[in-house]
Amino acid sequence: MATIRDVARLAGVSSSTVSLTFNQNERVSEQTAQKVWDAAKQLHYRPNPFAQSLKRGRSNLIGIVVGDLSNPFVGFLLKKIEQLAKKSNYSVIIAESDTNPEQELAVLEHLSAQRVAGTLLFPHGQGDDYVKSLEALDMPLVTVDHKVNGAKFDHICSDNRLAASMLTEHLLRLGHRRITHLSGPVHMWTASERIEGFRHTMHAYGTTDLDIVDGGYMSEPAYMRTMELLTRKEPPTAILAANNVMALGCLAAVQDLGYQCPEAVSLASIDSVPWSSVIKPKLTVVEQDPTSIAEAAMGYLLERISDRSDTISAARQTVLMPKFVLGNSTMAISPPL
Repeated sequence: MATIRDVARLAGVSSSTVSLTFNQNERVSEQTAQKVWDAAKQLHYRPNPFAQSLKRGRSNLIGIVVGDLSNPFVGFLLKKIEQLAKKSNYSVIIAESDTNPEQELAVLEHLSAQRVAGTLLFPHGQGDDYVKSLEALDMPLVTVDHKVNGAKFDHICSDNRLAASMLTEHLLRLGHRRITHLSGPVHMWTASERIEGFRHTMHAYGTTDLDIVDGGYMSEPAYMRTMELLTRKEPPTAILAANNVMALGCLAAVQDLGYQCPEAVSLASIDSVPWSSVIKPKLTVVEQDPTSIAEAAMGYLLERISDRSDTISAARQTVLMPKFVLGNSTMAISPPL
């Protein structure tokens, strides 16, 4: 079995240089590091990750804590994050909190105990106690998507207010006034931001009697809420779903009731749905960009991991622009604006 000395001898460097290379020390030039890795590969030598983490005080693992792995947007985003992590010689460990803040904190504490290099958190908690628990963790932390009020962490998100506003204005310009916003849970930051975007735009067009229904960011509750909406004496002429999972539940309810979309009711959604090319009608959506979110989040996290002197003091935030994509799930009613 090859040893670190064998790798050093074949690469023509010292054992300490091999050790520095395996620990990704910046003092080793790229050319020398390549010789070391080539020698290790030739000898089938693999560095001991546990021993490396003891020396560095951290591992080559990046933690990712999400609320719901079944959400297609989360899946797209995780794939991009993992690709970026691999390019920087990190592996990822993914955990689901089931949108439960207590479970979220338990997972984070476990990751910290495992000496992960840092963690990307899709948070679902709020409040002083939650913030204190996050700040007590001994690892770099970057929050993604949902924002924790009062927490001093780098944060990446899309412009949620703008996303909801773009779709609301689109429906209003088509002549719709009885628009229902199928929202996420109001205690969640993204949901409250999207509600504000809907409310502000409706008010701008002179509509103050708002219809906001909590669909829980889940397909089944959205299906049930849509069933209730469409059996009202005066059903909405348009529904704005706050995420793609609810949009699918909403569309299923429309079709199960024997209605046509958009003839009976127009439907728009934040985030695209899977297999959008075969789902009929093709939904009108505002898309978030998972690639840009992943790049910004990993950029912040890798900087925090390498910043051992804490020169980056203030928390940073990146808010990304969403994109409007017109489908054929919305149509004008008379008279259009």
